[in-house]
Amino acid sequence: MPAEWDRHDATWLGWPHNPTDWPGKLGVIHWVYAEICRKLTPGEKIHLLVNSAKHEALARSVLTAACVPLNRIRFFRWPTNRGWTRDTGPIFVRRPDRKLAIIGFRFNAWAKYPDWQRDAKITRLAAKALRLPLFPAEFRGRHVVLEGGSIDVNGRGTLLTTEECLLDPKVQVRNPGLSRGDMEAVLRDYLGATNVLWLNKGIAGDDTHGHVDDFCRFTDHHTVVLAEETHRADSNHRVLEENRERLEGMRLEDGSRIDLVRLPMPAPLYFEDLRLPASYANFYIGNAAVIVPTFNDPNDRIALGILGELFPDRPVVGIHAVDLVLGLGTLHCLSQQQPAAS
Repeated sequence: MPAEWDRHDATWLGWPHNPTDWPGKLGVIHWVYAEICRKLTPGEKIHLLVNSAKHEALARSVLTAACVPLNRIRFFRWPTNRGWTRDTGPIFVRRPDRKLAIIGFRFNAWAKYPDWQRDAKITRLAAKALRLPLFPAEFRGRHVVLEGGSIDVNGRGTLLTTEECLLDPKVQVRNPGLSRGDMEAVLRDYLGATNVLWLNKGIAGDDTHGHVDDFCRFTDHHTVVLAEETHRADSNHRVLEENRERLEGMRLEDGSRIDLVRLPMPAPLYFEDLRLPASYANFYIGNAAVIVPTFNDPNDRIALGILGELFPDRPVVGIHAVDLVLGLGTLHCLSQQQPAAS
């Protein structure tokens, strides 16, 4: 699986339509998506999933008003349950001949929600539309469940994930009965991950039960940013410190140490009594820009500065995400990269 900073042909997004994800805010979220498209289209095309001709017309209207060039948008009329394309969209790999293929993991709505049947079709539809081979991810005859947000790779064989998401035997269980060794075999055989780094748990408010892209990400082949919560009373403090301790003892695929960079957390955000998973680590690396969620927080500037130093080859820009995170995810959760063809 190529690293996210490798050249893309396109970014996959799903135009938002499910009002239960953003109660009372869906109209606002359309404009956030338009801003995302405006920042990404100078460097790559957008492959945009829409439910119908009417849904496409709405998207076109908002994108046009936001000055997004529609010739950079390719619409796919494939109905979806939700718009979290990181988890439902195609995961691309390079084969030994350097040609692209798509890995077909099973999607079951984070082992939590009942409505996933439309989302589960997207990978197959994408493979057919792009005329790429599709390899269903199986282990001993079982179709393996895995979401794109549960992993992060450096493109050279090292993969980050969490025990909470992939191995918990009781809560939001993706693959009952599969052991750590079984999952490592799947990640090796289908994603080329010869070196799996197991972190412990994800951050508070994470609806997915431990997705790594909310707190720990590769920024180049040997550098990882890890979210840091300095307030000891916050529930994220101890979790993130334990993950730091693990990372400091881990090695990359070549045996070298990881360059670890701390990334601050914004102040906690809530909707009613629900903690939201606000984090700067949920950034997305596009060809023309790295887009970073911001939260009207004093740490916005600090996080943008840290990431700006780590990505000197492209601008790092903030996208207002106070409304977006109400859906329990932000920029990385809603996007999926399509690597450039060789």
